[in-house]
Amino acid sequence: MKVLYVASEAVPFIKTGGLADVAGSLPKELAKMGVDARVILPKYSKIAEEYKAKMTHVGHIFVPVSWRHKYAGVDMLKQDGVTYYFVDNEDYFKRDGLYGYGDDAERFSFFSRAVLNLLPLLDFFPDVINSNDWHAALVNVLLKLEHQGDERYENIKTVFSIHNLKYQGVFDKNVMDDVLGLDWKYFNNGDLEFNDSVNFMKGGIVYADVVATVSRTYAQEIQYPYFGEQLDGLLRTRGDKIAGIVNGIDYDVYNPDTDKNLFVNYGPNTLAMKNENKVKLQEQLGLPVDRNIPMIGLVSRLVAAKGLDLIVRVMDELLQAEECQFVLLGTGDKQYEDWFRGLQWRLPQKVSANIRFSNELAQRIYAGADMFLMPSVYEPCGLGQLIALRYGTVPIVRATGGLKDTVTSFNKYTGQGNGYSFNNINAHDMLFTMKTALADFRDPNIWQQVVKNAIASDFSWHKSAQEYMNLYNSLIPEKPAE
Repeated sequence: MKVLYVASEAVPFIKTGGLADVAGSLPKELAKMGVDARVILPKYSKIAEEYKAKMTHVGHIFVPVSWRHKYAGVDMLKQDGVTYYFVDNEDYFKRDGLYGYGDDAERFSFFSRAVLNLLPLLDFFPDVINSNDWHAALVNVLLKLEHQGDERYENIKTVFSIHNLKYQGVFDKNVMDDVLGLDWKYFNNGDLEFNDSVNFMKGGIVYADVVATVSRTYAQEIQYPYFGEQLDGLLRTRGDKIAGIVNGIDYDVYNPDTDKNLFVNYGPNTLAMKNENKVKLQEQLGLPVDRNIPMIGLVSRLVAAKGLDLIVRVMDELLQAEECQFVLLGTGDKQYEDWFRGLQWRLPQKVSANIRFSNELAQRIYAGADMFLMPSVYEPCGLGQLIALRYGTVPIVRATGGLKDTVTSFNKYTGQGNGYSFNNINAHDMLFTMKTALADFRDPNIWQQVVKNAIASDFSWHKSAQEYMNLYNSLIPEKPAE
């Protein structure tokens, strides 16, 4: 099978969010399963020179952008069994950032059109194109509108993966003429129209053979108005063509036995060493050093969607009532940054608020904390809880999206469950759940079982990649026996 994975970012080359982790890990796992997996992304100037130096130039074409013709070079690099292609145009991609520019509609429609138009040059016509989020959504549209009638393209099937429905690529309707160069009938019939604007993600959903999301629960949630971001009606019409597959994490990268950021390495068979990381972290952050004090960690963007209003409402109450420590790492909205600084000022012996980002400190919190808090309002999949489980740090989550699919509440009577969860967006439900976890922590026998269950959870990419394989295979008709 041949699969082309189209994404706007991919680890290890360029990353702003979780999409890059998926684009860097899933194709690698597919390649291990015998798939000819290739990835194509823009050649941003911010890609490290060490990778640019390894690229070889394949060639170039000119891509129509409405009435303009734009240069599209393509470079190639092979790594971990995967072929990576980089679409080169300095006007569009030689910038300080990846997104948020006034010409993003032009930049990423160019990228989507270049992906398809480059296939003859690459001599690679995949069985399946898996495009991701709004930046690559027009691949599905343009494949159907501009390449049907060309037998090289006609059998290509499309999967469109939604990583976060909130970000849809909505632009002024005049891009139909001046940027996309498409007939207005595709706007007027509703394929691309959205509140009298053009919506790239909507087009990707309409024209894809199958829509995928990053967890089973999120696949259901987005078909309801609360989570559907005004596309719930469209998604309900495609309900039988929506698949939910939980993301994995790269177990080679996230491995407490080899992670160089940790004070002390450990694994499932050396869990006693995990506590040494807490002691060292307490020393580093200036907290009282006591291995018997439970530590709650939070590594997050400081925005409302992450459930921070729940924390603001009850964290003072929890910390004053319970013997525990709270360690935060993240940046975001000023109101939350200031509140967490205030929390540390009020309770300096219990709180360490680190308003910055450090990958090293993040990994030390994943390893050193006893519990990991993720009370998200919505969470398509979530990465933090998967890393926490891998490191034997017990997640406390709100049961939404991927959090619901990956964390099951511990039952001390059956010994089953790998964390703690609550259902409602309610601060006192969260408070009760945290107090339950803290009570279990005080019983070493119970807590040892919870931690063992957490670290035994398997959310590596192998299982998820097999589900993607099944999805791809379902699109390809069986060839008749000879």
